[in-house]
Amino acid sequence: MWKKRILALIIILLGVAVACFVYKTEPTLNHNFESQKSFFKHHPFRLGLDLSGGTHLVYKADVSAVPAGQISDSMSALRDVIERRVNLFGVSEPVVQIEDGGIVSNGEEKLLIDLPGVTDVEKATQMIGQTPLLEFKIEAPKDAPKQVTVGKDGKLNLDINSQFVNTELTGRYLKNATLEFDQNTREPKVSLQFDDTGTALFAKITKENVGKMVAIYLDGSAISTPVVREEIPNGQAVISGSFTPTEAKQLVGRLNSGALPVPISLLSKQTIGASLGTNAVHAGVKATIYGFLLIALFLILWYRLPGLVAVISLSIYVSIILALFKLLPVTLTAAGIAGFIISMGIAVDANVLIFERVKEELRGGRSIANSISAGYARAWFSIRDSNISSIITAVILFWFGTSLIKGFALTLGMGVLVSMLSAITITRIFLTVIDFLGENKVARFLFSSGLSK
Repeated sequence: MWKKRILALIIILLGVAVACFVYKTEPTLNHNFESQKSFFKHHPFRLGLDLSGGTHLVYKADVSAVPAGQISDSMSALRDVIERRVNLFGVSEPVVQIEDGGIVSNGEEKLLIDLPGVTDVEKATQMIGQTPLLEFKIEAPKDAPKQVTVGKDGKLNLDINSQFVNTELTGRYLKNATLEFDQNTREPKVSLQFDDTGTALFAKITKENVGKMVAIYLDGSAISTPVVREEIPNGQAVISGSFTPTEAKQLVGRLNSGALPVPISLLSKQTIGASLGTNAVHAGVKATIYGFLLIALFLILWYRLPGLVAVISLSIYVSIILALFKLLPVTLTAAGIAGFIISMGIAVDANVLIFERVKEELRGGRSIANSISAGYARAWFSIRDSNISSIITAVILFWFGTSLIKGFALTLGMGVLVSMLSAITITRIFLTVIDFLGENKVARFLFSSGLSK
């Protein structure tokens, strides 16, 4: 028994330490949400866009030209590019997510971008910028239809875009770009170096199109149409044209920050003020505290000593889950706070099942120790099944939901997992070490519940 007492003491000390960690790193609720200056100041709560204010952008990605099997990879590459580009401007904790277009996507996917702390929409769109779309195209087959336009002088002009067809080689496979100057003309040019996949694709394209033109497109316009003289196996290409040194330098910077694998266009933009975030944080914290106090009051009044133990266990549970929110870190939204509050109710539900089973065993004449053991054994299957169903629900919501639903699902799922630890392990350890009461009327009263004596 002394081993269990030591274990219970260790759990309490760990709970106090975790609670101190959460308290010391609690962010002040001013408009900047700055953390207090402490040893743990590098682990503040990560607040979502709805709590800290900022800008929400929705972009449409045109994946109509991407093979069906490569859409997922292209969207992942697009997300990584946008994240790198936004991070260059020092935006704190940007969130860039892909919204699947589903079965009927019509060649369109969506990209959701949250920029906490940025309330200037124009500034936000400038951060995303006109990232260049780099494409390599080859000559279209001779029997392919060509588009002809009528010029101002009445002459027929062949549309250059209809002369070329897309290839798999895009800016997605670009490793880096450098600014160089032609040794003879001193004109600026941009040298491109592809990664391993891009090198293989470029070698294949040049090998199969010797003597033909390979067009280099930037943002949908052909900027260079060189003729391939021989296979280029080293993955190096050159963009030359009527660039000024400044334009070439800007192009290099844009390409290195990330050339878009697919074109995007802005669908909608929304600004969320910091005042709304402050109110939401205060309301969420107030709801959590009131909910915890009401739950604690009910447990103590109805289940007496086991209820008090459950409150201690629930306090440790809250400390652990908040510490996980800081350390992982989890982006807390208003929906996420709601999921956390619901998970507290689920944690209490497990304790209620256990205590009711223990009460039934006590009424059957068993000792307190045997009743606790049997009560946990009988309640475990119900707790297991209910928690597994809750976890499955959270996984489904996280998998198919949008960013708002995902925040709710994540905090709910984490809460359910940690609540199983607190209800099954921590509460049981505390109850089994309370043997100093013995078997008497006082002990029986403290382990009874409701209006029973």
